[in-house]
Amino acid sequence: MFGLDTIVVAIIGLAALSAAALGYGVLYSRIEGERRAESRVKRVKAAETDRTKATAARDRLNEANKRRKSVQDSLKSLEEKNKENDRRTSPALKDRITQAGLTISIRKFYALSVALGLLAGFMAFVFQGNLFVALGVMLIFGAGMPRWIVGFLRNRRMKAFLAEFPNALDVMVRSIKSGLPLNDAIRMISAEGQEPVRTEFKRIVEAQQMGMNIPEACARLYARMPLSEANFFAIVIAIQAQAGGNLSEALGNLSRVLRDRKKMKAKINAMSMEAKASAAIIGALPFIVATLVYLTSPEYIMILFTDTRGHVILGASAVWMSIGIMVMRNMINFDI
Repeated sequence: MFGLDTIVVAIIGLAALSAAALGYGVLYSRIEGERRAESRVKRVKAAETDRTKATAARDRLNEANKRRKSVQDSLKSLEEKNKENDRRTSPALKDRITQAGLTISIRKFYALSVALGLLAGFMAFVFQGNLFVALGVMLIFGAGMPRWIVGFLRNRRMKAFLAEFPNALDVMVRSIKSGLPLNDAIRMISAEGQEPVRTEFKRIVEAQQMGMNIPEACARLYARMPLSEANFFAIVIAIQAQAGGNLSEALGNLSRVLRDRKKMKAKINAMSMEAKASAAIIGALPFIVATLVYLTSPEYIMILFTDTRGHVILGASAVWMSIGIMVMRNMINFDI
């Protein structure tokens, strides 16, 4: 009985296997067709996805090229403007007076210069009684001294601007990150910044109130304060206005660059201090030796001042000393 059941089960199993094999053989072509169709559908979908990705990548590349071209055009126009401004080796006297932070007019400056020259010349004539000496003193105090004072005040104001400008940029970065627009950040510096940055940013705000846009108003900062740092700031604002981008990040990078430039200048000054001291000693040594010789043996050195050949020697020595001082000055001065 058990053997008969086993045979029956085996026959049933073989029949089922045969039926399955027969069904697979009959349905194989249909199953394989569906599999191939599904594979083709997947390849088509993948191709459409790749085409979409390629189109998106192409659009991003075109947008990046447009932005790059816009930035290049902006830099080219700004560079041309800067070349036009730099064609003048020295700014006009009126611009120098403005850059020095003085509020006097050019006419008043000339009037004060003439008055100072006449007063100094009169005092020299009273004490010396020599007309040529009085004319020389008048020329020095009337033409040289006022311009030197303006140059000194101008350089001091520029140094103060460079010292405070990175701090103002940091304040602008924090203001923009907190949600304030660029106009409000500039107004904040013009109201709460330190001099002379506050005055220069106040002029930017005044230019905006007169109808100028922000890039044009910031570009005028370089005309009033001819520094590379001010030019960098104007370029960043102009590029952001035309090409877009993260302004807070750009200003933060600019602030970091300005601080690194300041550190580099301090490092160069420290490294060149020994050379500057050597140049000062070498330049002063002839005058010190001449003074000591005059104090010990006046008749030995006075021939240089009383004889014609001595005058020629003094003139040639002055020329060669001037050339040596200029060479040493160029050797120890570095532009960053």
